[in-house]
Amino acid sequence: MTPTIDPVPAEVPAGSELSGAAFASVAAQAISAVASSQATGIAAAADLMADCVAGNGVLQAFGTGHSEAFAMEIAGRAGGFNPTNRLALRDAVAAAGAEGAATDPERAGLLEREPSLARHIYDLALDAQPQDVFLIASNSGGNGSIVEFARLVKEKGHPLIAVTSLAHTTQVTSRHPSGLRLFEVADIVLDNGAPYGDAVLPLPGGGTACGLSSITAALLAQMMVAETLARLVTRGVTPPVYLSANIPEGDEHNNALEARYAGRLRRLL
Repeated sequence: MTPTIDPVPAEVPAGSELSGAAFASVAAQAISAVASSQATGIAAAADLMADCVAGNGVLQAFGTGHSEAFAMEIAGRAGGFNPTNRLALRDAVAAAGAEGAATDPERAGLLEREPSLARHIYDLALDAQPQDVFLIASNSGGNGSIVEFARLVKEKGHPLIAVTSLAHTTQVTSRHPSGLRLFEVADIVLDNGAPYGDAVLPLPGGGTACGLSSITAALLAQMMVAETLARLVTRGVTPPVYLSANIPEGDEHNNALEARYAGRLRRLL
């Protein structure tokens, strides 16, 4: 049975002035706050991820907008796991044949609100198997495609790890017909510590600037990877980790790893 971990908020103070140094200070405090407050959730996520990798499963990562950067941290990068997939909304849109989405930026931006795309996103997880773990990142956690995809993942019996902003998602109304938000569907929820609206520095005329969530989402991704690696090593499992393709023998090493998962991995430009 998949464990359920109650979400723990990461308390991150807002910036007090508009400067690069102020943003660096907020980001440093956020990294410390997220790392400490999310430790229990990260450990639980790593347990699931280690079971997945040790059981010949694939880590399936998805995020829309800037949250796609989280998926890029999980899937197909040097120093990360080989059995990973980055599921991209644009590929689901292409599979769905959403007319005009490729040439109309406004329409493309609204598609993440469309629940019907969820099955096309799931289909991108080639030959998904029960032991596969899904990781979904969404700062707001309320758009239709995100929530429906999360629901579909759970209906298919997969463990689900979510990365979101608890400060933001708890203040928005879901755009999914169920009224649910991502954190209300996932087994494990990690808070990226970003404030409502994501930006952390005050503007003179009101409002805020300089988004935080990409930094802390990347931190959470790499902490999960590190903890998963530690668990595999403890179990005596040799971790299937990518080398950089830009070092000698990197391609040979990576190709040999990918051959173990033939037909199950997506590699995108």
